[in-house]
Amino acid sequence: MIAVNTSYRNMEKNNKVLIVDDEISILDSLSLLLGKYGYSTTVSCDPEKAFQKISSDSYGIVLTDINMPKMSGIELLEKIRTIDADIPVILMTAYGELDYAMSALKKGAFDFILKPFKPEILLYSLEKALEFNRLKQIEKNYTKSLEDSVKQKTQELTILLSTVKDLSYEIIQRLSAAAEFKDPETGAHIVRIGLYAQKIAQTMGLPKDIIETIRFASPMHDIGKIGIHDSILLKDGYLTPEEFEIMKKHTVIGEKILSHSKHLNIQMSSSIALNHHEKWDGTGYPNGLKGAEIPLESRITMLCDQYDALRSLRPYKNALSHRNTVEILVKGDGKTLPQHFDPDVLNAFIKIETVFEEIYNNSQNNAPPKTMRVK
Repeated sequence: MIAVNTSYRNMEKNNKVLIVDDEISILDSLSLLLGKYGYSTTVSCDPEKAFQKISSDSYGIVLTDINMPKMSGIELLEKIRTIDADIPVILMTAYGELDYAMSALKKGAFDFILKPFKPEILLYSLEKALEFNRLKQIEKNYTKSLEDSVKQKTQELTILLSTVKDLSYEIIQRLSAAAEFKDPETGAHIVRIGLYAQKIAQTMGLPKDIIETIRFASPMHDIGKIGIHDSILLKDGYLTPEEFEIMKKHTVIGEKILSHSKHLNIQMSSSIALNHHEKWDGTGYPNGLKGAEIPLESRITMLCDQYDALRSLRPYKNALSHRNTVEILVKGDGKTLPQHFDPDVLNAFIKIETVFEEIYNNSQNNAPPKTMRVK
């Protein structure tokens, strides 16, 4: 009795062997031999039909003669490789075809055996093919497991990044609220500015990453007020010219607080804090920048801040309606003039002014201020 390892045969479908040869006697003898050793065999004397079987069923091994009419074993091998890159194909060949068989190995044949073959050599080749299939399945299972693990870790990382992003927004809101705490403006104002700026940036067709950064950065526009003395910040009345000059310094203070960061979000926040009172016509502060000298994110925040200020109640003025606010921004009222705004930003606002109204009306905290705030 030939000693053959049969431990892998019944694991899956690896023991299904398709035998292809144009000689019926060889098909019968091979099928009988392999059946004795636990292999499940299917035979075909037609390579075309054999290929159809492979296309419609699963086989662990293909055992094929090389020299056949209509289609050679090499041609069958090449066709099999177009649909299955892994199935072991063992070639049977005569001595005169040895060089041909060696070439076939380069084309993806698993092994070849010489006719007339010894049963132990054939069975050994089949055992190697079974082991190959087993190891290949382990590799596929490992790859699948690795892909699932990577997918899971990616999902976890996505959730973590989202959590960090949400946390960053909340920290910024709370940090900005600390600056606003002494001032009559509320946390709702901070949230609204970010939403206004985001909508303007979207309407202007800015890149998605810039839109998100503007939404993140714009709420910190007044963070420098944390460095303004209460006697000025909380003064119940109009500021004197001297006091107003001190108030203007909140832009420079804000820029210093946020400067020298390695992160784009904070860098933009620093720019907005410094420049959100600059005006398109050069009449703003602190540096009297004009036109495109003013960073775009600051031009956007400036209009958003102005809209919210006009809508909000102050000790020295009533809260204006949305319609009145739009009219002032577009036509001017002597103090606020359309030339203060970047024309592109103003045009974007005009296109979506109803969205601003919706954001304002949906804000959850519109309590009237208790003290005056000078813009």
